[in-house]
Amino acid sequence: MMLRKAECLVTLGRLQEASQAISDLEGSFTARPTLATPQSQVLQKSLSRLKMKLQEKENLIETPPAVLSTACEEDMGLRERSEQIPSASSSVRLCTDPLKGRYLVATEDILPGQLLVREDAFVSVLNPGELPPLHHGLESEWDTRVTNGDLYCHRCLKRTLATVPCGGCSYAKYCSQECLQQAWHLYHSIECSVGGLLLTLGVFCHVALRSTLLARFEESGQVLKKLCGKIGNKDICLPESKNPMKKFPYDLGGESGENDKSIETPIPGCDTNGKYENNYNAVFNLLPHTENHSPEHKFVCALSVSALCKQLEESSMVEESSLQAPTTGLKSSKLEAAETPALCAELDIWGVAMLRHMLQLQCNAQAITTIQQTGSEERIVTDSRQVRLATAVFPVTSLLNHSCSPNTSVTFISTVACVRASQKIGKGQEILHCYGPHESRMAVAKRQQKLRSQYFFDCTCPACQNEKHRIGTGPRWEGFCCNRCRTPLQGSNVLSCGNTPCMESVRRDHLDSRLQDLQQQIGMAQKLLRKGQLEQAVPLLLGCQREAERFLCEEHTVMGEVEDNLAQAYAAAGDWQKSAAHLQKSLRVVELRHGPSSIEMGHELFKLAQVFFNGFAITEALSTIQKAEKVLLIHCGPWDDEIQELQKMKSCLLDLSPIPGGPSM
Repeated sequence: MMLRKAECLVTLGRLQEASQAISDLEGSFTARPTLATPQSQVLQKSLSRLKMKLQEKENLIETPPAVLSTACEEDMGLRERSEQIPSASSSVRLCTDPLKGRYLVATEDILPGQLLVREDAFVSVLNPGELPPLHHGLESEWDTRVTNGDLYCHRCLKRTLATVPCGGCSYAKYCSQECLQQAWHLYHSIECSVGGLLLTLGVFCHVALRSTLLARFEESGQVLKKLCGKIGNKDICLPESKNPMKKFPYDLGGESGENDKSIETPIPGCDTNGKYENNYNAVFNLLPHTENHSPEHKFVCALSVSALCKQLEESSMVEESSLQAPTTGLKSSKLEAAETPALCAELDIWGVAMLRHMLQLQCNAQAITTIQQTGSEERIVTDSRQVRLATAVFPVTSLLNHSCSPNTSVTFISTVACVRASQKIGKGQEILHCYGPHESRMAVAKRQQKLRSQYFFDCTCPACQNEKHRIGTGPRWEGFCCNRCRTPLQGSNVLSCGNTPCMESVRRDHLDSRLQDLQQQIGMAQKLLRKGQLEQAVPLLLGCQREAERFLCEEHTVMGEVEDNLAQAYAAAGDWQKSAAHLQKSLRVVELRHGPSSIEMGHELFKLAQVFFNGFAITEALSTIQKAEKVLLIHCGPWDDEIQELQKMKSCLLDLSPIPGGPSM
């Protein structure tokens, strides 16, 4: 009875009372050493498990965010930092090449899942998300949908429901008064009065302004010299060569009067000691690609910066950049001691800097993404999608060159980017990142066009070279197959079966029309699922499944979509066995398309683990949880939400004993 009482208190979260109940129970065992019966031994084992569970809950509650952040960093493995790049592991080295520019290489053999870069954004701006449309007329109702701007802190990007709004503009919202005051001190005292204009001009203009505002807190002499060469006559010279700023006047900060010497840095963005840090020097030396941008784009950027500078000049906030922070009740000695540098005195120079940053962002801005659940909150098996939360600049991460088949994965914790090896990387091998166009998500022609238009280069990675040799077939996840023998069809306007005895042929436009009809049917079924009309949705999806199997390749995207929707439908109906069967088919499609160790495979295994868990299939659930953890840990840290959920499921299942003859799938 005492054990049951303690279990109830732990479950209710009354941890102090639970701890006392456990102490009382342990005292009972100590007072009666003669209790050595099998039943007593079972009680003692149960008590040990309960103490572990209590300890886990106490750690979860009592660990402050700062400790969690430190523990997170230690768990993610960035224990030996590079002397050359403080934000990177010692397994990474910075190199430069006349053709490739700056890039990172491995200094030793690197294993999958190893953390290579952990970098806080130099600057980040929360994307405003979908804004409510303007309505005219008293009879209209305002759109009150919640956007990311309402759910995440505008400074640290922490998700929060009880936001603290800025007293001046009410648009900027923060997770705490401390974040509010820090943001006000660093940049929001200037941004607050021009917030409406910034929303109109767009997030790139906002990032450009905030970058220059943050630059004021570095050595102002260094910053101004980088911008204009000689501050006395304001000769603004921003070179447009491929590797700008190889020489710039750099303030040594010494006392010998040598501050005006021109120092040639070994690699652009490094200091005089060859160290590449997350600072304004590194940001300033990111390439603007001025010669590659269209005249129209440069004109729009210049016009946006001009409008912003004019508004700043007219605003009283410019002349009073040290305005008092809004009343928050928080007094920070560091903030009080710091003096906010002025902006208006050299506004023309800062305007040039903003224009440079706007031109840099097309190739160097990084989307901070997060995984958000989609669909109804009542779903037992969750579905998710990646959404763009903020736009940021990471000077070290920007050094990574692109590959359509990269050897790294990038995830985010708040404003921190974590770059991990997604596969084995040999010593001396270049560390590569995907800029968006990935071989498993986009055909080679589309990838080449996108990279050329946005990043101004022709990709020659192995994935592109291999696909060019078989460009007639196209990617299998977009391919059609023979209705008779299931062999992939090849060709352009007329597709033919590659199996010689079969020689089936069909026009592409006919198959495209069938695919379009199939996708419309799937869309109708999804609407029925959202409405909870399972009796109508399931037969429609089964019909879509039969139709897809007649002419689509096994790893076609639509095949996986149908199976995934069927799994969701059967899970909603409580038929876990059928749900697991369809989800396993979807899993095969994901594996064929993305690979067995891909992040997509990890997400799909997570869903399958949820199905087995809810279906009380203990053995299958534990096995799937182990597989999902193994894959997700390659791409994400141990503090990832899905990994945390998997660990909770595993802890719960381990407390249960398999029931003979119980449910299994």
